[in-house]
Amino acid sequence: MTKAEVIIVGGGPAGSTCAWKLREAGIETLILDKQEFPRAKPCAGWITPRVVRNLQVDINAFPYSIVRLERLHLHRSGRRFSLPTRQYSIRRYEFDEWLLKRAGVPVYRHTVKKIRREEGSYILDDVYRCTYLVGAGGTYCPVYRSIFSDLSPRTASAQITALEVEVKCEDENRGCHLWFSENGLNGYSWYLPKGNGYLNVGVGGRSTTLEARGETIRDHWTHFGQKLAELSSVNLDALQPNGHTYYLRHDIRTVQRDNAFIVGDAAGLATKDLGEGIGPAVESGIRAARAIINRTEYSVKSISKYSLPDLVLPWRL
Repeated sequence: MTKAEVIIVGGGPAGSTCAWKLREAGIETLILDKQEFPRAKPCAGWITPRVVRNLQVDINAFPYSIVRLERLHLHRSGRRFSLPTRQYSIRRYEFDEWLLKRAGVPVYRHTVKKIRREEGSYILDDVYRCTYLVGAGGTYCPVYRSIFSDLSPRTASAQITALEVEVKCEDENRGCHLWFSENGLNGYSWYLPKGNGYLNVGVGGRSTTLEARGETIRDHWTHFGQKLAELSSVNLDALQPNGHTYYLRHDIRTVQRDNAFIVGDAAGLATKDLGEGIGPAVESGIRAARAIINRTEYSVKSISKYSLPDLVLPWRL
C-alpha cells in the first residue's frame, strides 16, 4: 500500500497549489488524478492579479503563453461598455501542467472509487493510505461524495451549466468580450483571446432557470453564435463544444470533517457574479495547506464571493 501524510485527490489549480505549499513545509504529499497531464480542461481560462500574486507567478518568466488583458468589453441589452482592467488569459492545458510540475510531489493516475476511515487513516481503494485527505476533484470529487455530501448538500439554484470551446484562430484577437442576459439567459457568454493564436468562447447559465423555461444551454449556444457573428469570423455551428457543470458560491456548511478537506469546485466556490473558479480554488488550496501545516481550523468564509472588484479595480490588489 502506498502511504503519505497527505493525499490530494485532483491535480488542478486547487490540488496542485495545496501540494506546493505542503511540500514547501516538508510534509509528505502525493496527488491522485484520474487523467494524465497535460489534459484538456473546459474553462474560459482567465486569471486575476490576485491569482498571480497568490501563486507567485513571474509573468515575464512564465514558460507558456499568457495574454495581458487591458480592457473588458461588456455587452448588455444591445449596449456596449468598455472598462479598463488588468487581467490575464491562460490555456488550462498549459497552466495546470505547469502548476502540477511546480508542486514537486509524486502524481499517480488513479480514479478513486471507495474511501474509508480506519484507525485514524483514510484508505482509498485499498491502495493508498494517508492521515490527511484533500478533495480537489472538482464538481464530481469522490472526497466530497463520500465524506461531505451529507453535511454540505449542494443547492440546485447555484448550479451552472456551460458549453465552451477553445480553437486555434490566428487572426482572432479583438479583446475580451462578455455578453450578459442575452436572449434572457440567466448567465453570460464570453469571447476570450489566448496566446499563440488560441481563442476560447462559451456560454453558461443557471441550470434551474433553463429547466424552468424548458430551455437548454444548447439553445443559448445557438443564439450566441448569431451574436458572435457580429464580432468574429468564428462559426460556432461548425464546432463541437465541451459541456460541464459547476456550482456558484452558496451556503457552504462544512469544508472540513476530521482530517478531510474539500477545496475549489469540490466545495462549490466559484464567484457569484462571474462564476470564476480559479481564484477561489487557489485560495482554498493555500488555506487547506496552512490548516494542515499549523494544525488549525480550515475555513473559506473570507474568500471573496465576487469577481467584479478584482476586474475593474485592480489597483486595490
